[in-house]
Amino acid sequence: MKPYLALIRNDVRLAYRQKTVIFFNYLMPLMFFFLFAQVNHAERGGVIAQVVTMVLVIGILGNGLFGAGIRAVQDRETNILRRYKVAPISPLPLLVASTVTGLLVYIPLLLIILTLAHFQYGMAVPDNPVALVVFILLGVVAIRAIGLIIASVANTVAESNILIQVIYMSMLFLSGTTFPLSMFPAWLKDVSQFIPSTHLVAGLQNILMQNETLGANWQAAGALLLTTIIGLLLCVKLFRWEKEEKVKATAKLWILAVLVPFMVIGVWQAHAKDNVRKSKLVDREISRTRTYLIRNARIFVGDGRVIENGAVLVKNGKIEQVYDGNIPDEKSVNADPIEAAGKTIMPGLVDSHIHLASPAGFLEDWSKYDAKKSMARALAAYLYSGVTAVKSVGDPVNTALEVRTLVNSGEKLGSEFFTVGPLFTTAGGHGTEIMRNLPEQARDAINAEFLRLPATPAEAEEQVHALKRMHVDGIKAVMESGAGGLHYNRLDPQILNAIAAATRADGLSIVVHTGDSRDIEDALKAGVNGIEHGSFRERIPDADFAAMAKAGVTYDPTLTVAEAFGQFAEGKLDLLSRSLVQQAVPKDLLAGTKKLIDSPEGLASRKHMAEYPISMEIARDNLRRAWKAGVTLITGTDAGNMLVFHGPTVQRELELWIEAGIPPQVALQAATLNSAKALGAGARFGSIEKGKEATMLVVDGNPLQDIKATEAVSFVIFKGEHVNRSGLFDQD
Repeated sequence: MKPYLALIRNDVRLAYRQKTVIFFNYLMPLMFFFLFAQVNHAERGGVIAQVVTMVLVIGILGNGLFGAGIRAVQDRETNILRRYKVAPISPLPLLVASTVTGLLVYIPLLLIILTLAHFQYGMAVPDNPVALVVFILLGVVAIRAIGLIIASVANTVAESNILIQVIYMSMLFLSGTTFPLSMFPAWLKDVSQFIPSTHLVAGLQNILMQNETLGANWQAAGALLLTTIIGLLLCVKLFRWEKEEKVKATAKLWILAVLVPFMVIGVWQAHAKDNVRKSKLVDREISRTRTYLIRNARIFVGDGRVIENGAVLVKNGKIEQVYDGNIPDEKSVNADPIEAAGKTIMPGLVDSHIHLASPAGFLEDWSKYDAKKSMARALAAYLYSGVTAVKSVGDPVNTALEVRTLVNSGEKLGSEFFTVGPLFTTAGGHGTEIMRNLPEQARDAINAEFLRLPATPAEAEEQVHALKRMHVDGIKAVMESGAGGLHYNRLDPQILNAIAAATRADGLSIVVHTGDSRDIEDALKAGVNGIEHGSFRERIPDADFAAMAKAGVTYDPTLTVAEAFGQFAEGKLDLLSRSLVQQAVPKDLLAGTKKLIDSPEGLASRKHMAEYPISMEIARDNLRRAWKAGVTLITGTDAGNMLVFHGPTVQRELELWIEAGIPPQVALQAATLNSAKALGAGARFGSIEKGKEATMLVVDGNPLQDIKATEAVSFVIFKGEHVNRSGLFDQD
């Protein structure tokens, strides 16, 4: 042990005498630290964690490649190693001393960077500091081992310099150290997975920004450890004491041997894409931690209150402060200013009733339809339009849950997605309203996922529990016979009672599709949470609305789909000309709808739609009386039905409400805070209040005076991220 300690003391002393060690281990990383922090305005958000990751990796690369690789060759070239040879001593103590020296030299930089990041830029103390330190130390010794291998196979200092520069530049620029992986084309992302520093960057990001443990990054940690072991063993084998000892050019292939763990992990990652996915999540997290001051705007709070001239401070994805006049200077709050004079800030809109898998129009070639891609794209269209949360009330369950994970995780950017999965109904029909536009083979393929057809109350209860285990967000039952004009048998009230009881027992909410007052009364007796549609064909009794108000049952009138049914039956395409529809809906879907509406298939669908009894006047009257009775109103559109395209849905619903006589404040509250509460998310979003998620819509003009201003979307802030709306439809 004494020789090891003596060598370590000597190596550390000599290391601090070398200018290259001081430069590459301390000065260069610190220069990058302040440069990256300044350029990225690290004081204005969580980007400081990314800066720390970049700088720590730059320090590790310098420590290992230059500190070990160049130093070892210099010692051999200047005959320092020859002196140890006659001691005598084996190569292992020298190699271990070099590795330990690298750790001891690096630790001060680690402490300096973390201290500066915390006290100067406000970076939080990591949740897993032990995991962070252990992972960093593994990175130091692994890169050190690679540097020592280079020294072992290089015959001269000049040769080692060339090898180190090639490897250093590759690790620096192709790993996410200096440029985020999200900037790379797909093929280069795959190439980067074979580079050791890529996994070093990914692991540090995951621990620092995602609060992951060392175990969650076992692949990267294991590869770093194996590289250290393999590298040291090979260095012992290839060790040379004197400069006269030369190795063959083929010996340089030993560098590949030390990289074998990363070749293995690279092959796996090129297939699994885990690092690429996590890199997206890290980028999303960084973009959601920026600090913005949106100022000089009118603010519709969400609960009916209005601030005529105020500002909203967004920080770390939350609403940090709401100002009513007396707006601070952006420098005093370290924020990027966003001027919003003449605009209105309001909570993101919510559509509580959609069918995401149905495209709402005609596709000329159904063979190209991909439900998962179509649903993710639709959620992007909603976010583009300022509809920041949507609830599916009937979609293929497995696909819907996959899309929910994809989008709600942040891997794909789109509106937050809530889903009830399949519909509870009674056998006897031949489809459902949203499947009507699909060809027969497509209906058959998804029918098993889409419907729950319980024959007994006990079977209904078990089906609810099964969906709970799948983690759906709620339950929906169809009470109406003839729903969507497809002639379903009416759901047995006893089965509905069993569904509702099981839903309550599982802590979920339940909404019911109704068509008349009898449906509503049975639903209220069952103790449901919400009524969908109400009735388009008969006047709902005042007593029913009084009962809904007393029980806190929500009412979602879906006037948009009623309008669309009528227009489609008449062959009108006015709804396609809306500006946001033209911007957000796929061009081929709009073109296919226009082309096929008068085709034999379109005429048959229009005739079928006309069979469904609809009176807009009755629907408007029911809505007005529900409001006057004190019923909690929420907004839904039944998007996915013909002509109700995914994206700019709620805006048209609001316009129809205003035409029906609902005050703008009431309508806007229904579309924001009320709907958020109905989703069980009112504590997170739905109003512009301190502490809530920074999810909001900024529109030109004043929607309280002209509701059409809700379509004039200026920009969208989603969970603190200033959404790049133009890039939403180009996500890979």
